[in-house]
Amino acid sequence: MTTEHDVKQKDHRGPYIALEFSLPSEVTAISPFVDKLTLLLRNCDCVPEGVSDVEIALREALANAIIHGNHEDHRKHVHITCRCEPDEVSIAVKDEGKGFETNNLPDPTAPENIGSVHGRGIHVMKALMDEVRFEERGAVIHMRKSAGEAPKAASQGST
Repeated sequence: MTTEHDVKQKDHRGPYIALEFSLPSEVTAISPFVDKLTLLLRNCDCVPEGVSDVEIALREALANAIIHGNHEDHRKHVHITCRCEPDEVSIAVKDEGKGFETNNLPDPTAPENIGSVHGRGIHVMKALMDEVRFEERGAVIHMRKSAGEAPKAASQGST
């Protein structure tokens, strides 16, 4: 839990861009939105080597929010906040659904789940982003990608 004191202590290294968006719960809204935000992230150069990872993770988060969170209900929206600062981007995606049990996610790489068509999105997001965490029983996902951190696969087991 973040307190007001914690927020004041956060070191912002320079200028940043903070954006808020609201999308309809339509799968067709994902690509045009992600394409525009990706172009902005490339132009801001906040995570030059990681924009593709952010793009894929964001597509997964939006698809989960629209399909599983809001059940493609046209009366509901998905809310996105994005903060781009030097060497880092953070994104939050919030749906208007009831959430899910975030501590009971099946491992999509387990032999019994290999044939399943569901359950890979969160695994992919965690593999691509430096931080992925849930709030409000999974109705909100926070993702962060830093320019300075090595990819997880490359940083494990190297000497």
